[in-house]
Amino acid sequence: MTPPTMQKASTPLRIGGASAFWGDSNDGVRQLVEKGECDFLVFDYLAELTLSIMAGARARKPELGYATDFVLAVAPLLKALKAGGTKVLSNAGGINPHACASALRDAARAAGVELRIAVVEGDDLLPREGEIRAAGVREMWTGAPLPSSLTTMNAYLGAAPIVAALDRQADVVITGRCADSALALAALIHHFGWDQRDYDKLAAGSLVGHILECTTQTTGGLYTDWWRVRGWDDMGYPIAECAADGSFVLTKPPGTGGLIEPLVAAEQMLYEVSDPANYLLPDVTCDFTGVTIVPAGQDRVRFSGARGHAPTPTYKVSATWADGHRLTTTITFVGSNAVEKGRRAVEAVVSRSQRLMRKAGFPDFAEVCIEVLGSELPSYGSSARPDAREVVVRLAVRHADAKALNILGKEISPIGTAGAPGTTGFSGRPKASPVYRIFSFLWPKHGLAPAVDLDGERISLAPPPNVGEWLASRGTTYSPPLLPQGERVELPLSAIAVARSGDKGDVAHVAIIARKPAFAALIGEQITEAAVTAWFIHLARGSVKRYDVPGMHAYNFVLQEALGGGGAASLRNDPLGKTFGMVLLSHPVRVPKAWLAETDQGFDGHMAE
Repeated sequence: MTPPTMQKASTPLRIGGASAFWGDSNDGVRQLVEKGECDFLVFDYLAELTLSIMAGARARKPELGYATDFVLAVAPLLKALKAGGTKVLSNAGGINPHACASALRDAARAAGVELRIAVVEGDDLLPREGEIRAAGVREMWTGAPLPSSLTTMNAYLGAAPIVAALDRQADVVITGRCADSALALAALIHHFGWDQRDYDKLAAGSLVGHILECTTQTTGGLYTDWWRVRGWDDMGYPIAECAADGSFVLTKPPGTGGLIEPLVAAEQMLYEVSDPANYLLPDVTCDFTGVTIVPAGQDRVRFSGARGHAPTPTYKVSATWADGHRLTTTITFVGSNAVEKGRRAVEAVVSRSQRLMRKAGFPDFAEVCIEVLGSELPSYGSSARPDAREVVVRLAVRHADAKALNILGKEISPIGTAGAPGTTGFSGRPKASPVYRIFSFLWPKHGLAPAVDLDGERISLAPPPNVGEWLASRGTTYSPPLLPQGERVELPLSAIAVARSGDKGDVAHVAIIARKPAFAALIGEQITEAAVTAWFIHLARGSVKRYDVPGMHAYNFVLQEALGGGGAASLRNDPLGKTFGMVLLSHPVRVPKAWLAETDQGFDGHMAE
C-alpha cells in the first residue's frame, strides 16, 4: 500500500524520553507533558527478559502480557496530549500489543478523547518455531543449538512500521519488540522525510533514540561524579531538540533536577554499545566513534558527527526459555572477623541442605553463589580492602526442581541459633522462583513481514531494500599517542576518567571517558585489554576487547562471559554489570606530577572545597 502524500517539515522536532524500563516512574510522563513542550513522547519498557515475565502474565490472564504501567501513566494525561498535539510511541505492547491498545482505547473513551491507535505486528516468531528449528539456527554468541522448549521468540524490528503508522496520522503507536532507538528514529523519519538510505541521518536519529531510551540516566542519573547532581527527588526527563541535518541538543524541562553536560551525556552515549564503529540496528549500522558533544547553554549539550552505513540483512531475534528455579536470601553478620564467620555460616547452610536433599532423592544444586557484601570481595576480588566488621552474606542457588530449593529455604533460619554470634537480618523463609535465559540468533529480514493495524485498517509493508553484503566499518581510531613526559605519581583511574557500565546477556560493557582530552593517551597506554582482563579475573571468564572512541576521548571495553550467565540466569548480586565501571575506576594509573592540579581527587576533595 502506498502511503498518502505528506508535506515533510524542516522545523526542529522535540522528542521526550518518558520511560526507560517497566518500573520507571510514571511521574516523568506528567513532567514532560506539563513542562516539556514535546512533539513526541517515546516510552521504552522492554529489557531482554521482560517478555518472559509478560508471557507468564498472559498465561494467567489472557488480557495481559503488556506493560500495564504505560496505560496507567498516559490515561490521566490523554486530554493534555491530544490538546497539545503530542504523539506517543511505545514498545509497551510486549507480547500482547493489541490488548495494550484495547486498554488504552477504553481509557480514551472514558476521558472523552478520540485517538487513532496503531499496533505494529510481526515481531513474534513463536508461531514459526518449527520453521526456525528446521533452519538449524545457532546462538549468536556461543553457537549453541535452540533449546528444546521456548517461552518467547521475538525479532527486534526497526522504524519502518512505526513510520507507516505515523504517515497515516496515528496519534499513538504501540509495538511489541523493536529496537529501543527505533521509536525516536521513526518520529524523525516521519517529520523530516529522511530517505531510508540516508544512513548518516538514520545513524544520527538512532543516536537520539539511544540517548533518550534510558531517561534520567542521561540527565545526571548514575553519573560518576554523583555528588554534583542535584534534585534526585525530581530528576528531569530528557528532551532532544532535533534538526533536519541529524544534529540535536539534549536538555530537560526547566526547574527539574539533574545535570546535563558533555561528560554526563558521553557516559550514556557509550552505554551498552559494544563496537562504537559498528553499532548494529535494524535500519542502519551506526558509527559513533566521531561523535562530539559540546556545551550549548545551561543543562544543554549539542551532539553531532554520527555516521552510518548499510544495515545487516538480518534481524536479531531474542528467545527466552525456562531453565529451572532459583532461590536467594541474605543474612547479616556483625563483629570481628565478620567476613570469615559469615561465609562459614552460610556454607554450613548449603552443606546441611545438600545432605537433606540427597536423603530426599534430589541431585545437587546446579549452581551455588555465596557473596560477602561489604567485604568488597564480590566486586574487587584480589584488590579488595581488608576485613569488615559488618557484612551481608548473600546466598543464591539454582536447581531444576523447586521442591529441592524449598529444602534449603527451611534450613536458613536455624543458623540463627546454630551459627556465629552477631547473626541477624533474616527476612523470612525464601521461596523458589523460575529462571529464564536468553537465546539470541539472527534471522533473514526477507523472512519477516511486519504490518500495522490502525484502528482496523491493515497496512502491509514492503520487504526492506537489498543492501548487499554487509561490511564492517573501522570507524575513527586514535593516531599513535603522544605520551606525557616527566615524573609520575600513582592515582586511581577516577582522577582522570569517568565511567559507565552495563550488559548485553552475559557480556559486560565498560566505557572509560577521559575527563580532559589530554588524558586519553595515558588511559590508552595503561588501561589495556590485558590490564582489564587481570582486574576482572575473578568475574570475567572470556576475552576482553577494547574499542577506540576518539570523538569522546574514550575507550569502550567488552568483557565476554563476565556476568555469570547474565540477567535472571545469573545468581550474582550484580547480574547486569552496573558496578563494573566503578570497579575499573579504582584501577591505579601513573599520572604525570604536572597534571595533579587538573585531576579529580574524588568525592572527599570536592566536599573539602
